[in-house]
Amino acid sequence: MAEGDAGSDQRQNEEIEAMAAIYGEEWCVIDDCAKIFCIRISDDIDDPKWTLCLQVMLPNEYPGSAPPIYQLNAPWLKGQERADLSNILEEIYIQNIGESILYLWVEKIRDVLIQKSQMTEPGPDVKKKTEEDDIECEDDLILACQPENPVKALDFDISENPTEIEELPPIDHGIPITDRRSTFQAHLAPVVCPKQVKMVLAKLYENKKIASATHNIYAYRIYCEDKQTFLQDCEDDGETAAGGRLLHLMEILNVRNVMVVVSRWYGGILLGPDRFKHINNCARNILVEKNYTSSPEESSKALGKNKKVRKDKKRSEH
Repeated sequence: MAEGDAGSDQRQNEEIEAMAAIYGEEWCVIDDCAKIFCIRISDDIDDPKWTLCLQVMLPNEYPGSAPPIYQLNAPWLKGQERADLSNILEEIYIQNIGESILYLWVEKIRDVLIQKSQMTEPGPDVKKKTEEDDIECEDDLILACQPENPVKALDFDISENPTEIEELPPIDHGIPITDRRSTFQAHLAPVVCPKQVKMVLAKLYENKKIASATHNIYAYRIYCEDKQTFLQDCEDDGETAAGGRLLHLMEILNVRNVMVVVSRWYGGILLGPDRFKHINNCARNILVEKNYTSSPEESSKALGKNKKVRKDKKRSEH
């Protein structure tokens, strides 16, 4: 490693440590190796009206000769308002070339949100606690059934700015199903590329309860407009054939640009075929709740499309 690269790496690490210390739970590591981070910024920590997520990737040349690559994520942030905020951040970088600027960016965004709060009517219905909450319930395994972002936006701009990176989609959590001490819970996120699938999985696994599940079965379907086909895949995570069954359900329902993860915590009693019923019921319930399902006529037309499916058979039940 060149001396300059080593210096940049040290400065980056120092800035990352400082940001984590300053912002605590608001600061989130998405990919430590790739230096991708996200911070949730609000106008008021105790009673937020306007919230925005700033996602950054730190290139090797930062802070010496290149800015962070960034993505501004908020359902309400569009058009001129997004462009104005991007211009503000880029102006801060130009005025501070060679310096660490993440703190300056975050606090400037907070200032903008505070001004917006003072000038406008109450913002979108953002709950006080928008991160995944652990709640004491049954075997202390269940996640709070609330979305990470209460306002779900499927029409986010992935390539509005070529220097920006894919955003971490909002994640919703379904109502758990418990049978003979086994608990099943579905999680759903809109996705438009395989990289977002990985980001959602990484985010879910940050939650200790999800990470401790016996199985985290998932499937996703992404519609490719240019080829008019589906890119899709599934994962059993040791629950043999569960991923393929979940994907088949999604095909029948004709859902697109979405992934579903079903967590199962094994309770010590074998459920037999009932386990597949619970996995699919969890998935179907959250897909219906979030309005991803289409009419039977549209669903029948979608079957038979070209697809890519990987089936991994690892372990049998539990």
